[in-house]
Amino acid sequence: MNMTSNRPYLLRALNEWILDNHLTPYLLVNAEADGVEVPGGYADNGKVVLNISPAAVKGITISNEAVNFNARFGGVSCFINIPVLAILAIYAKENGMGMIFPDETPDRNKESVAHQAGVKSHLKVIK
Repeated sequence: MNMTSNRPYLLRALNEWILDNHLTPYLLVNAEADGVEVPGGYADNGKVVLNISPAAVKGITISNEAVNFNARFGGVSCFINIPVLAILAIYAKENGMGMIFPDETPDRNKESVAHQAGVKSHLKVIK
């Protein structure tokens, strides 16, 4: 029996957990994945880190398909769309606690050593 991805459920739960602990939730996103809509110039090595705290975004929705919200980049309001499969990690800025997800985007070298090194370089303390 095929089941739906658990990633959106984990994202919602971890986001709530981070916020309930009065910390700042960050997403590490594969900026090169299909469907990702983030402003250009903010990605580093194909990845972008986004603050999704209520103080930083407006109208956030974490659905089973995507995370959507409005945020300001360089003073300009932007609509952000991130398919859940493009999210590589969610973690608290202050202590790195959270979860790393495997890269499940189509046509990617899943679980490659290079990918894992790239994620871990962004998350110094995550456990």
